[in-house]
Amino acid sequence: MSDLSTAQVAGREASRRLMAEAGVIARRLADLLERLPSPQPQADLDGRRFLQEYSRSATAWRSTVNSGAPHPLDRLIVALGLTAFEVDLLLLAGLAEEHEGLSAVMRELHPRGEPRPTIGLAAQIFVDAPDDRALLRESVETGRLARSGALVVSGDAPFFELSIRLADQLWPALHGIDSWPALINRRETPVALHGLDDWFETSDVAHALETVAGGDQVTILITAASEDVAVERGAALAYKAGAPFFRAHPDALTVPVEQLLALHAIVRGEVPIVRLAPVDGPSPSHAVLVDYPGPVVLCARAGSGVFHGNRPMLPVEVEPLAPRARRAMWASTLPELESEAHFLASRHAVEPAIAAEAAADVRSVHHNGRRPNIEDVSKSLQARARLTLTSGVKLVRPTASWKHLVLSPDHLRQLHEAIGRLQYQARVLDDWGFLEGRPGARGVRMLFAGPPGTGKTLAAEVLAHEIRAHLLVVDISRVVSKWIGETEKNLAEVFDAAERVQAVLLFDEADALFGKRTEVSDAHDRYANLETAYLLARLERFDGLAILSTNLRQNIDSAFIRRLEFVVEFDEPGPAERLELWRCHLPERAPLGGDVDLARLAALYPVVGGVIRNAAVAAAFRAASEGSDIGLDHFVRAIRREYQKSGRPFPGTPLRPSAH
Repeated sequence: MSDLSTAQVAGREASRRLMAEAGVIARRLADLLERLPSPQPQADLDGRRFLQEYSRSATAWRSTVNSGAPHPLDRLIVALGLTAFEVDLLLLAGLAEEHEGLSAVMRELHPRGEPRPTIGLAAQIFVDAPDDRALLRESVETGRLARSGALVVSGDAPFFELSIRLADQLWPALHGIDSWPALINRRETPVALHGLDDWFETSDVAHALETVAGGDQVTILITAASEDVAVERGAALAYKAGAPFFRAHPDALTVPVEQLLALHAIVRGEVPIVRLAPVDGPSPSHAVLVDYPGPVVLCARAGSGVFHGNRPMLPVEVEPLAPRARRAMWASTLPELESEAHFLASRHAVEPAIAAEAAADVRSVHHNGRRPNIEDVSKSLQARARLTLTSGVKLVRPTASWKHLVLSPDHLRQLHEAIGRLQYQARVLDDWGFLEGRPGARGVRMLFAGPPGTGKTLAAEVLAHEIRAHLLVVDISRVVSKWIGETEKNLAEVFDAAERVQAVLLFDEADALFGKRTEVSDAHDRYANLETAYLLARLERFDGLAILSTNLRQNIDSAFIRRLEFVVEFDEPGPAERLELWRCHLPERAPLGGDVDLARLAALYPVVGGVIRNAAVAAAFRAASEGSDIGLDHFVRAIRREYQKSGRPFPGTPLRPSAH
């Protein structure tokens, strides 16, 4: 016994107490069989002897139970206000779950051979006077046991031949066993508190802590950007208050599910933290666990429904952690990278529970002694992100680096400055106090403008690769919807996905969505302007790197331009840039013919980088099919094909050296 934990000791004592209570009911059942007229076709002499022996051995445990903790059965009795008669009925309903011999006796006594007691059997055991039958009927049909869902009646038979049983997994719970119904969908993960000190000190959260610690009959409604974030904050709240709790993620809050939640919370003495599943269509109206005698923590997405009922409600809104709190969170969660906490805070705006998971990942991978680094954290967070991409959104794992990008020195400086703005947000905005309290202060918003093929998408990929992030490319034409409200919904999903995986957002051909607002002449114009206004507000709240790409800068709404930190013009390359592009797109291992002069190609054909890349690859495949080196003719024919594709006149073939 000394090797058992406190919880195991309490569970064993709870089990002995329930065995003793079941033994008392078994004794009364044996007495009933003793009174039945002989012969006894329903229960033979062996059955009576078993009941008597079981009762003697089970009730012997009663004197050994000496735990100071409340017994699960006592919690249920007090919470539901059960009478002695109702307690006996409850124990009889669970008796078949206690021993295979008891279920065999029940089978013999049941009119249809089921291993369960019937209402008629309860009447024969517990009812002495005719008037008590009305009490039995009331208890079974409308009493506290029935209303709470603790007692379940089943079968298609006359009333007194109906079977009775207990709610799902209630009997094991009364034994002190950690067994749960599948409908509750319980989750168990460690609680993370790092970075939440300031949150605990806010007035609403401090009030909620007092409520949970005091066991008040109050509903605490926690709303956040997602249900999962709300659940983790609810768990942190209960843990901080010192209250035992469990997290439940039911698929839907039907009446049976709510009854199971209440019953299992009562018998365990734990606070239920319930995730309200998102629903499609109009926002629902909730009245959840209104009769539960203790605190309930409901966790929902902000704006997901209307809540009512006669219980007092305490709303707690969850905002993303402030930058200082995120720095403290990362410094405490990963002390190995404390010097990099400022960068982790600005790059990974995650909740403490997610940070703790990432820390566990990097430590388990590097158990051989190698010190974790920032890239390890980024990889873990990206791998753990539960991402479901909507139509029109593509996730790219960037591989391009600065060596693949050919731009003017000024444009390259702007790209490097954008990276620096992301990396040093904590120092400038938090430590030095710039733009304090201003919306849109965090994050970086950029516009890449220029003709197709000038490297806008490649530059976005390079930036994503540099900050060790994925690139989320948004196809504007598939995000914009003709249905009212659908565009905003699609955009919200895009930003949520980018925040979840900490990705760089690239809105390709952005003028279709970020275009100039129009004069309102009809309902279509009004809703189009509403979409633009929503996008402006959502873009300001995005803490990461968002890039708008357009072929026509003049079509972008000036309101967006004012909110951008960088506008980079991607001009068509000159001869020097084209020469560098040819060299960039031709690997060192490429077998170039002796007649190839890249400088002449760059001077004669004023094309953009995308065309140069296509021509280089096409020339290589043509040479490979002919079994030769890549010669000048291969390049010229490939470039001619690119000119034909774009509908432009071909400048002609360069003169060979022998013609001079």
